[in-house]
Parts: sequence; structure tokens; C-alpha cells
Amino acid sequence: MARRSGRRPGNPGTREAILAAARDIFAERGFDGASIRAIATSAGVDPALVHHYFGTKEQLFRATIDIPFNPQELLPQIAAGGAEGAGERLIALFLRVWDSPAGTAGAALMRSAVNNEWTARLLREFVVTQILRRAAGLLDLDPAQAPLRTSLVASQMVGVAMVRYILRLEPLASAPPELVVALVGPTIQRYLTGDIPGTDHATAGHDPATAGTGGHGSGPDGPAAGHDRAPAERPDSTTPPRSS
Repeated sequence: MARRSGRRPGNPGTREAILAAARDIFAERGFDGASIRAIATSAGVDPALVHHYFGTKEQLFRATIDIPFNPQELLPQIAAGGAEGAGERLIALFLRVWDSPAGTAGAALMRSAVNNEWTARLLREFVVTQILRRAAGLLDLDPAQAPLRTSLVASQMVGVAMVRYILRLEPLASAPPELVVALVGPTIQRYLTGDIPGTDHATAGHDPATAGTGGHGSGPDGPAAGHDRAPAERPDSTTPPRSS
């Protein structure tokens, strides 16, 4: 009997094949530029199987880097009281996550990102599209200033994580969470709502979501979310001489 050809059926290796394909495509195209169809094609499965194993594209993205929390569930807690006070709420939530069992996975991911460019691309894309961009929208930040403001916030949060949980530099490593909130919260708040040099310049269009990943800053559910994006043609590098 002739062997049937076609897509791979559901088997124990299907989930791993989807994850491997998703990691490659998310890293190469960014979250916005990737699609379930492209990932399924690369894995050799039907798109329905991707949804079966992982649900939405956001859930698949979290699975590729093994993020043990869902930003869509946590971020509304930060925005609940509006922009004012969001700095303290953000660092307080950040510390709760890192002091929980999820912090172990976060530390491992950060160490991997420092040593592996592929992981760094995935983590950067996750932070930008799933955390910073969503937080900017929930806090109603000026779209022209949001990329600079949220990247400054990220620099503060990553610094705290590195010093407190990775390097374990004292006295910050063992400082009570409420003290860290009191010390760091005002700085994050200034980054969110205070006067920041450079915010009057053309920061729009410099969305870090497009930096180094091939992503396009069209929002978490932008036009590329479910469609493959054709590669742009490269312009001819040779230009005929102008006639005098």
C-alpha cells in the first residue's frame, strides 16, 4: 500500500516541532511578523494543531521562552489606579513575581539571554510586545513618547533583577520589598509621567519592537498577526550615471 503523504499527524514529537519552528520564526520575524500559518508550515503540521497544543499566538509565544506568567492578567493591576502611582505598583508587582517560584525561571531566562543572542531576541521581543507596549496602552502614554519612557522603565527593572536576583549584591539583595518599592518606585514613576529629556524629539517611529528582530510596530494584534508577510525587494545597489 502506498504511504500517505501530507502533514504530520499529532504525535509526541509534534509539540516539540511546533515549539522549535516558533522559536525560529519569532526570533527572525518578531511577534508581529510571525503568523500561526507560517509556524505550522515550518513545523510540517496543520495550523489547527498549533491552536490545539498552544491556543493563541500570544500563548505560543510565551511557551517558546517558558514564561511562567501571563502579562495580560498582571498588567491591569498596574493600570487600575491610572498613571499616577503606577511606578510603585509596577515595582511591587515585579518583586512579587520574582520572589515567587516564577522568579527561578525568570533568572534562568535572563542568564540565557545574556549568553545567547537567539534567546535575547526572543526575550526582547516578548518584553516589547507583550509587556511594554501593552503597559503603555493601559496607562495611556503619549504614543510619541511611549517607546523612550517604557524602555527607560525596562532598564530600571532589568537592573533591579540583575543586582537583586542574579548578582545578589547586598544590601539590595536582601532588602525588604517595601523598601525597594519606596526607593525605586519614584524613579519608575518619573520615567512614566515626569519630564524626560528627549521626549520632545521624534521618538515616534523608534519603537524598540522593530529593533534587531524583524518585527513591525503594528501592535500586539497588528495586521501581520495572522498573515505571512512577503519579504521586501532589496533596491538595486547600482545607479546609472547621470548624464550631464
